Amino acid sequence: MAKPVVAVTIGKAHYARMMSRRAWEALAQFAEVVHHPGDAPAAKEDLLAVLPQADACLTSWEVAQLDADVIAAAPKLRAIVHMGGSVKRIVSDAVWERGILVVSAAPVLAEHVAETTLGLMIVGMKRVWPLAQRVREGGWRDSPYWPSRELYDKRVGIVGASSVGRHVIRLLQPFHAHILLYDPYVSEEEAQRMGVEKVELDELVREADVISLHAPALPATYHMIDARRLSMMKDDALIINTARGSLIDEEALIHELEKGRFFAFLDVTDPEPPVPDSPLRRLPNVVVTPHIAGCIENCTRMGERAVEELRRFFAGEPPLNPITRDILDRVA
Repeated sequence: MAKPVVAVTIGKAHYARMMSRRAWEALAQFAEVVHHPGDAPAAKEDLLAVLPQADACLTSWEVAQLDADVIAAAPKLRAIVHMGGSVKRIVSDAVWERGILVVSAAPVLAEHVAETTLGLMIVGMKRVWPLAQRVREGGWRDSPYWPSRELYDKRVGIVGASSVGRHVIRLLQPFHAHILLYDPYVSEEEAQRMGVEKVELDELVREADVISLHAPALPATYHMIDARRLSMMKDDALIINTARGSLIDEEALIHELEKGRFFAFLDVTDPEPPVPDSPLRRLPNVVVTPHIAGCIENCTRMGERAVEELRRFFAGEPPLNPITRDILDRVA
């Protein structure tokens, strides 16, 4: 029996970053692989050339949308496995209307983001950055950011039980943190199974020593952390955003940071990057990193997960992380 055909559209310049030797070997065991020949991710014309023979395809960042023209030109296509943060830009109505399975390998990326988030919690509570700067300036523990604090036994607020948020919750278990969760889509019963306390956002912001944002960028989440909620935060609290910059009203955040009341780690901003003269670039109680919480040099675990999803599909096994049309409006 002939093997199914899998088209790899991510661009050959990204192979080393996205696909390990194990992934290629596993893929070759059950599929015939065809490659978009270019170095850059496939543009629309490239998809029109490579997908007509494909039963499934691997996509990633910057691959063109599989629009109605592309789907019409790919009559055999039955599955799309995406390696990246969101499938929204890749899929189209034509994908859903054809009943093509859409699967995301993003949970692996989420683990990278969650691990970075935990690191930021630890060094943020310790106030490592401003204290290190004080030492450079000749000081020692004579800083407004001394004494340092610790994560152990603190109240940690998780905004959004996304794949990232859920993994952060798991990583926090050894720290005996009391975890407050705001997510309107999580029931009380599910929150209990996760070992967290489900609360409203105002209570989370008011009570948490650490606030960590893991919600998607949607109209409903735009500036969910606004001036009123920022003013409710505890003195000496820590707020971390590794999700999307639009979740925070940045002007209001800057206003509160200028008071010196709390500390912020921002891996994402709005706009991104911040404008050259943004106070976020100079205030001592905020650290901005250039959107690096996820995997940067090595995303091969995502490639391995994508290949496993393809194996499961062709073996008739259920997918690990399917994306359906009905949840698209509330996922990242």
